[in-house]
Amino acid sequence: MNAETLSSLFRLFQKAAAQADWKSALETLAMELRPFIVFDNLAVYLVDPRTNGLEIVYARALGRGKTAEADAAWGDRIAAEVMAKDALVIETPPLKFKPHTDRLEMSHLLGLPLHEGKRLGGVIVFVRFGGPEFSDEHLHVAALASTWISCLLERRAWQDTYHQLDEVQRRIRLQDDFLATISHELRTPLGFIKGYSTTLLRQDTSWDANTQREFLAIIEEEADRLTQLIEDLLESARLQSNTLQFKFQPMRMDALIRDVVLRIKQRHPGLSITLDFGPIQPIPGDNIHLARVFENLFSNAIKYAPNSPLEVSALQEGDTLHVRFIDHGPGIPPEHQSMIFERFYRVPGEHMVSTGTGLGLYICHQIIMAHHGKIWVESTPGHGATFHIQLPLDASAYSAT
Repeated sequence: MNAETLSSLFRLFQKAAAQADWKSALETLAMELRPFIVFDNLAVYLVDPRTNGLEIVYARALGRGKTAEADAAWGDRIAAEVMAKDALVIETPPLKFKPHTDRLEMSHLLGLPLHEGKRLGGVIVFVRFGGPEFSDEHLHVAALASTWISCLLERRAWQDTYHQLDEVQRRIRLQDDFLATISHELRTPLGFIKGYSTTLLRQDTSWDANTQREFLAIIEEEADRLTQLIEDLLESARLQSNTLQFKFQPMRMDALIRDVVLRIKQRHPGLSITLDFGPIQPIPGDNIHLARVFENLFSNAIKYAPNSPLEVSALQEGDTLHVRFIDHGPGIPPEHQSMIFERFYRVPGEHMVSTGTGLGLYICHQIIMAHHGKIWVESTPGHGATFHIQLPLDASAYSAT
């Protein structure tokens, strides 16, 4: 192999390495490697760690084998042989063929092992239909390609490990933040309850009826807050472990939302809520848990979009019921929108309140998923947020859990 060929191969490997991901790198290599080693098909196999079997992760037909469906088209058999021997394997067709034999029946196969460190991680197979045989220079090029691909796959494995560790660390941080938050959230109502009850029990002071009623109202409100917090914790734990029971029966979503709005209005009489319902047929669902979804959405909007008018609409679209829950608050930054339904996740920012456990939207998501539906958010910072819920109308889409 002369210096010019080596220089050209080096430039090719550099170009492939500069691609955004490993599959694009393989594509670049496959498309531009043919001047150095002529092949019709190229396939890359990797060991699936779950089954310990070979899985094809990349395949490209560039020559006469584009429409071939035979085993030789991708070299499954030779890939297995390379894995068994952990060595280069060459297979050539028999010397004697009938006249006018189809070139696709005269396959030359070259298989080389791919290593991730010391571990045999896969195989690369070159397939050439009709000849000529792979030369020594071709073998050298193929060996360089297999070494480069091995390094590429090893780098991919390290990147995957890094991302997994980063995700673990992120979840640990979320749980640490949650523990700090929940400690504060538990202590606050307990502090109010303890403080006002101790004050009422003092023997050296007498309180008039109005003051007693005010103190008792605060105690009741904080007890309710504490109860809600404990219910959130228990419900999120049951949802995570799939032990929460659902009872599906025909229900009217418009009636359920109106009932939730009446309860919200009693606690927040000044809240502006607009309802817009089209003709809605009954759907199968769990009234109690779906009501919890909308209570959480209202609670979330009151926290994160204070004083904003709210709009709730419901409309049948094909075989689904589509509910939109709209606020006109500060909105949710794009980088947080994909994570707000995760357990313990809270959106930071100057417009965001510090209270809350990060469980409300997680509970919403899990309940909607249990109804075989979808929930997602669309938001532009400064222009509010719209939560979408889609639920199937057909009872056959549901299964009791």
